[in-house]
Amino acid sequence: MERAQFTKIDEEFICENCGTKVQKLGYSCRNHCPICLCSKHVDKNPGDREEECHGLLKPIRIEINPKKGYVIIFKCIKCGAIRKNKAAEDDNLELIYEIMRNGN
Repeated sequence: MERAQFTKIDEEFICENCGTKVQKLGYSCRNHCPICLCSKHVDKNPGDREEECHGLLKPIRIEINPKKGYVIIFKCIKCGAIRKNKAAEDDNLELIYEIMRNGN
């Protein structure tokens, strides 16, 4: 089984859901807003920017991975695709806990 390719892209962006100016993560690649936890469906493989959908990825549940910690599960509101990404150190923990209470 082939592993997905990973292209490191850590860049600032404006969250299309809440309008927050999101800064670079610095220690890894930022893929979602730390305030509302939303992302954008732009990658087929992490960082490749080859996805044509460009829909909004909304957090729908949280998994706890013993090695990675909190993992955010997203669903694209345009095409329905499911994606996962590790939570960042500065993510909104209150929202993570709320999603865990309501979405898991």
